[in-house]
Amino acid sequence: MACAQGLTACPWCDDGPRSDSAVKQILLTMNEKQSFIIEDLDDHHVVIKADEEWRVRRELEDELEKNTYNQE
Repeated sequence: MACAQGLTACPWCDDGPRSDSAVKQILLTMNEKQSFIIEDLDDHHVVIKADEEWRVRRELEDELEKNTYNQE
């Protein structure tokens, strides 16, 4: 997968999950535990290691689910 800027494994662009600064903060925290960010581009974009993409997506999804309000 490539981002709109031609970067590999960008989780922010149209072909990936939508982002905001909170999501990026979660990614930065996850990166402290196991490094996968290659470059921090701006407020909404990071470049991650291509071979870590699916692991990062799964972990991010798990983190986002923890923070989702459920009305049940």
